[in-house]
Amino acid sequence: MEKFESRNPANLEEVIGVFDVTGLSQVEKACQKAKEAFKIWKKTPAPLRAGIIHNFGRLLEKNKEALSKIVTREMGKPLREARGDVQEAIDTCNFFVSEGRRLYGMTVPSEMPNKELYTYRRPIGVFACITAGNFPVAVPAWYFVPALVCGNTCVWKPSHDTPLTSHYFAELLKKAGLPEGVFNVVFGLGANSTGAHLIKMVEKGLVDKFGFTGSTEVGQRIGEICGRNLQTPCLELGGKNPMVVMEDADLELAADGALWSGFGTAGQRCTSLGNLILHEAVRDKFLKILLEKVSKIKIGDPMDESVTYGPMISEKFLKDHLENLKTLVEPHHKLLTEPNGQITAKKKWKNFIGDPDLGVYAFPTIVANVKPADKIYSTETFGPLFNVMSCKNINESIALANGTGYGLSSAIYTNTPQYVYQWKEEIAAGMTSINNSTTGAEAHLPFGGNGKSGNGSRQSGVWVLDQFTKWQAVNWDLSGKLQLAQIETGYVEPDLEYRIGDPSPL
Repeated sequence: MEKFESRNPANLEEVIGVFDVTGLSQVEKACQKAKEAFKIWKKTPAPLRAGIIHNFGRLLEKNKEALSKIVTREMGKPLREARGDVQEAIDTCNFFVSEGRRLYGMTVPSEMPNKELYTYRRPIGVFACITAGNFPVAVPAWYFVPALVCGNTCVWKPSHDTPLTSHYFAELLKKAGLPEGVFNVVFGLGANSTGAHLIKMVEKGLVDKFGFTGSTEVGQRIGEICGRNLQTPCLELGGKNPMVVMEDADLELAADGALWSGFGTAGQRCTSLGNLILHEAVRDKFLKILLEKVSKIKIGDPMDESVTYGPMISEKFLKDHLENLKTLVEPHHKLLTEPNGQITAKKKWKNFIGDPDLGVYAFPTIVANVKPADKIYSTETFGPLFNVMSCKNINESIALANGTGYGLSSAIYTNTPQYVYQWKEEIAAGMTSINNSTTGAEAHLPFGGNGKSGNGSRQSGVWVLDQFTKWQAVNWDLSGKLQLAQIETGYVEPDLEYRIGDPSPL
């Protein structure tokens, strides 16, 4: 059987685990197993299903530190960020435990006598999902916690960058009390491998709902396949997220926000900063503050809690980042940071913690003089790199923010209420922050994007229930005869001959 390795990106010599690549027949068996288990799971009372999610949340709490350290070892996220990743999953469990008692339908008044109308939320069926490795605990929880509470069974192809984390995620669900077959994991690679096999199960009729977190290009292909089968997938895709700093902004606060948005998780978030749009009145002053902050950050060993960011997720991500620097940076651009590219022992960041030659590290990069016609303006780079642009007013800032075709996250720094109102009315992104960064999510607020960032589906909060349930309308006629709505409805006719006139009757 084909196998793949999980290596520590901070120390490529460390093999964390070796995993089997799940073949086509095994993927099909997993989906059939989920389909069979659905017959029983959907009939399990929702409060009992939610009780298992409660158990899962408590197990995550008990194992938070151990799981966080595995996240850091597998994908290089600094330990304090890894703890936040796990905490997001705990928060998601805490929220959806109560939703198991709130999967409300409605009783609706009928226009006919002796007739009752109801609506119910029903589970969809088998939910298949492919997730990315940058949030290997939080994002799967966003999908699977509500999917399971709603009564669906699941088949998961986790990222090949974080298989050990995913193994323990599934083990904790099992220990929480999930019945056999309700949650199934198929490890493997993506293109021409396990991920592609799972997508084929839509055409085979073994998958009723598909979820995907990853690139826009792959999301488009999944959307086409689901569309042919009259399914609506959950697509959480890329972003080229704008942050605007207006002339009245708190520049210190905005610089902190730009630093975190651009370089948190080494820029490997779908919500990471893409285009920093500065009002020309404060551009130079702001960049001076920002570059001073950048010069002081620590990069390196992600187990050291003082670092701003650690390695890239894998060698592939570093290779892609270096290729972006080579192909997207044009002669008229100005690099505000030096040096750029890969951090090594010979070309080292001055505040580096550890040995850069052991892992895959990249310098922070800020590219200025970017114009809307430049490819880098509208290309997601997914690394420690963002652009700087200038605007003259709020209208120009919004045009630049919306011009990339993406619509995931966004932010504006200003203390003018009129700017805030116009911004939140006209920004195309599914999420926006006022005087906060482009990154960060809470378990009870909808997460998702528009345009090239997704198909309008939302994760988190009560809004995600519409992704994992279908509405059923029931009418129950107790009259003992055939009643024809609209045709036999006893509407009262008005006296249309009546006219208001003089003299007054008073």
